[in-house]
Amino acid sequence: MPISTDIDRYTINILKLAIARQDIPYRLEFDPSDTRTQSRYIEDVASGKVDLMWAASDQNLESRLLPVRIPLLKGLLGHRIFLIHKNDQYKFDQIQTLDDLKRLKLGQGTTWADTKILESNGLKVVKTNKYESLLYMLDGGRFDAFPRGIQEPWEEVNKIPGLQLVVEKRIMLVYKMPFYFFVSKDNPRLARALEEGLNKAVADGSFDKVFFADPSIRKAVELADLKNRKVFYLDNPNLPRETPVDRPELWLDINQLQ
Repeated sequence: MPISTDIDRYTINILKLAIARQDIPYRLEFDPSDTRTQSRYIEDVASGKVDLMWAASDQNLESRLLPVRIPLLKGLLGHRIFLIHKNDQYKFDQIQTLDDLKRLKLGQGTTWADTKILESNGLKVVKTNKYESLLYMLDGGRFDAFPRGIQEPWEEVNKIPGLQLVVEKRIMLVYKMPFYFFVSKDNPRLARALEEGLNKAVADGSFDKVFFADPSIRKAVELADLKNRKVFYLDNPNLPRETPVDRPELWLDINQLQ
């Protein structure tokens, strides 16, 4: 996968940590010019053209690929704040209930796990295949907000010169959203190696050390002003039964960040 965002860079650090805990010889190869969609990545991992990818999980993705069920972002990706047009903050200042929010339109990727979660909770969603298209569509008023993980929008507001985007100030959505490594179902050996390496890193504290020391995560938590946001909790009906919700050490306690 191309390494283009802070989440990508953080995930590579976690990948290197997992490999180091297993003492596995490896060579990482990335194509910075890669423009494949997530749908294409899923196909290429399934066929073995690509060894692994990372993505938010749901039942459909776990049916097609083999997940490594250690949430790489400790569930932080399920804490969503909005990217909006700079002139639209007034729309969100008036929101007091989930029904109020349901009057607005949210933008999402067609195949993203978040899309089904938002729709199943009664929210209006405008969909497209390409991520950058969502930024242009938001700027053009095709929808009102683009929900992002709390560490994502700070660099995205300036990603495309000329777009008039800002981070919304007072709303946050929260739902269970594991973000995993995925490999081909034909490569269980790689999945086992990664899972064992990640579990060792969790057990010895090095996983949390990398997570809490990551500058993009630390900055995002500070900028997002979590304590003063109005939170709407959503159900995730597509959360696979195998999700390790009974392992609290794998999930973020938001109080640890405050």
